Amino acid sequence: MASLSLTKVILLVEDDMDVRATVHDLLSDEGYSVVVTRNGAEALAYLKQTGSLPDLILLDLLMPVMDGWQFRAEQKRDPRISCIPLVVYSAIGGPRPPIDAQAVLAKPVCLKDLLSTLERHIA
Repeated sequence: MASLSLTKVILLVEDDMDVRATVHDLLSDEGYSVVVTRNGAEALAYLKQTGSLPDLILLDLLMPVMDGWQFRAEQKRDPRISCIPLVVYSAIGGPRPPIDAQAVLAKPVCLKDLLSTLERHIA
């Protein structure tokens, strides 16, 4: 597909090493530049120190250190990063606690669905 240039940057926040590597490789193959972090705390630290913000955040919810809900609450408190579009993908079964995001996808996610969702919401 490779429909996007490398100028579109996605911040991937995922604790599972295998999932993180797979999603990174898939998105890179599609032309995205991907920055990876292992939890919400690492993602916030990255966002606070980077001079160039990502175009979109792809966020897992269930992570150690700082989960996705905590990350989103902190993101919304910071005017510099609060406007970055957020797409959540998670393996939570049953009723999902609400989270304010542009889209919520269930793991395992179909690559076609993931890519179309990202394309719809990327800045």
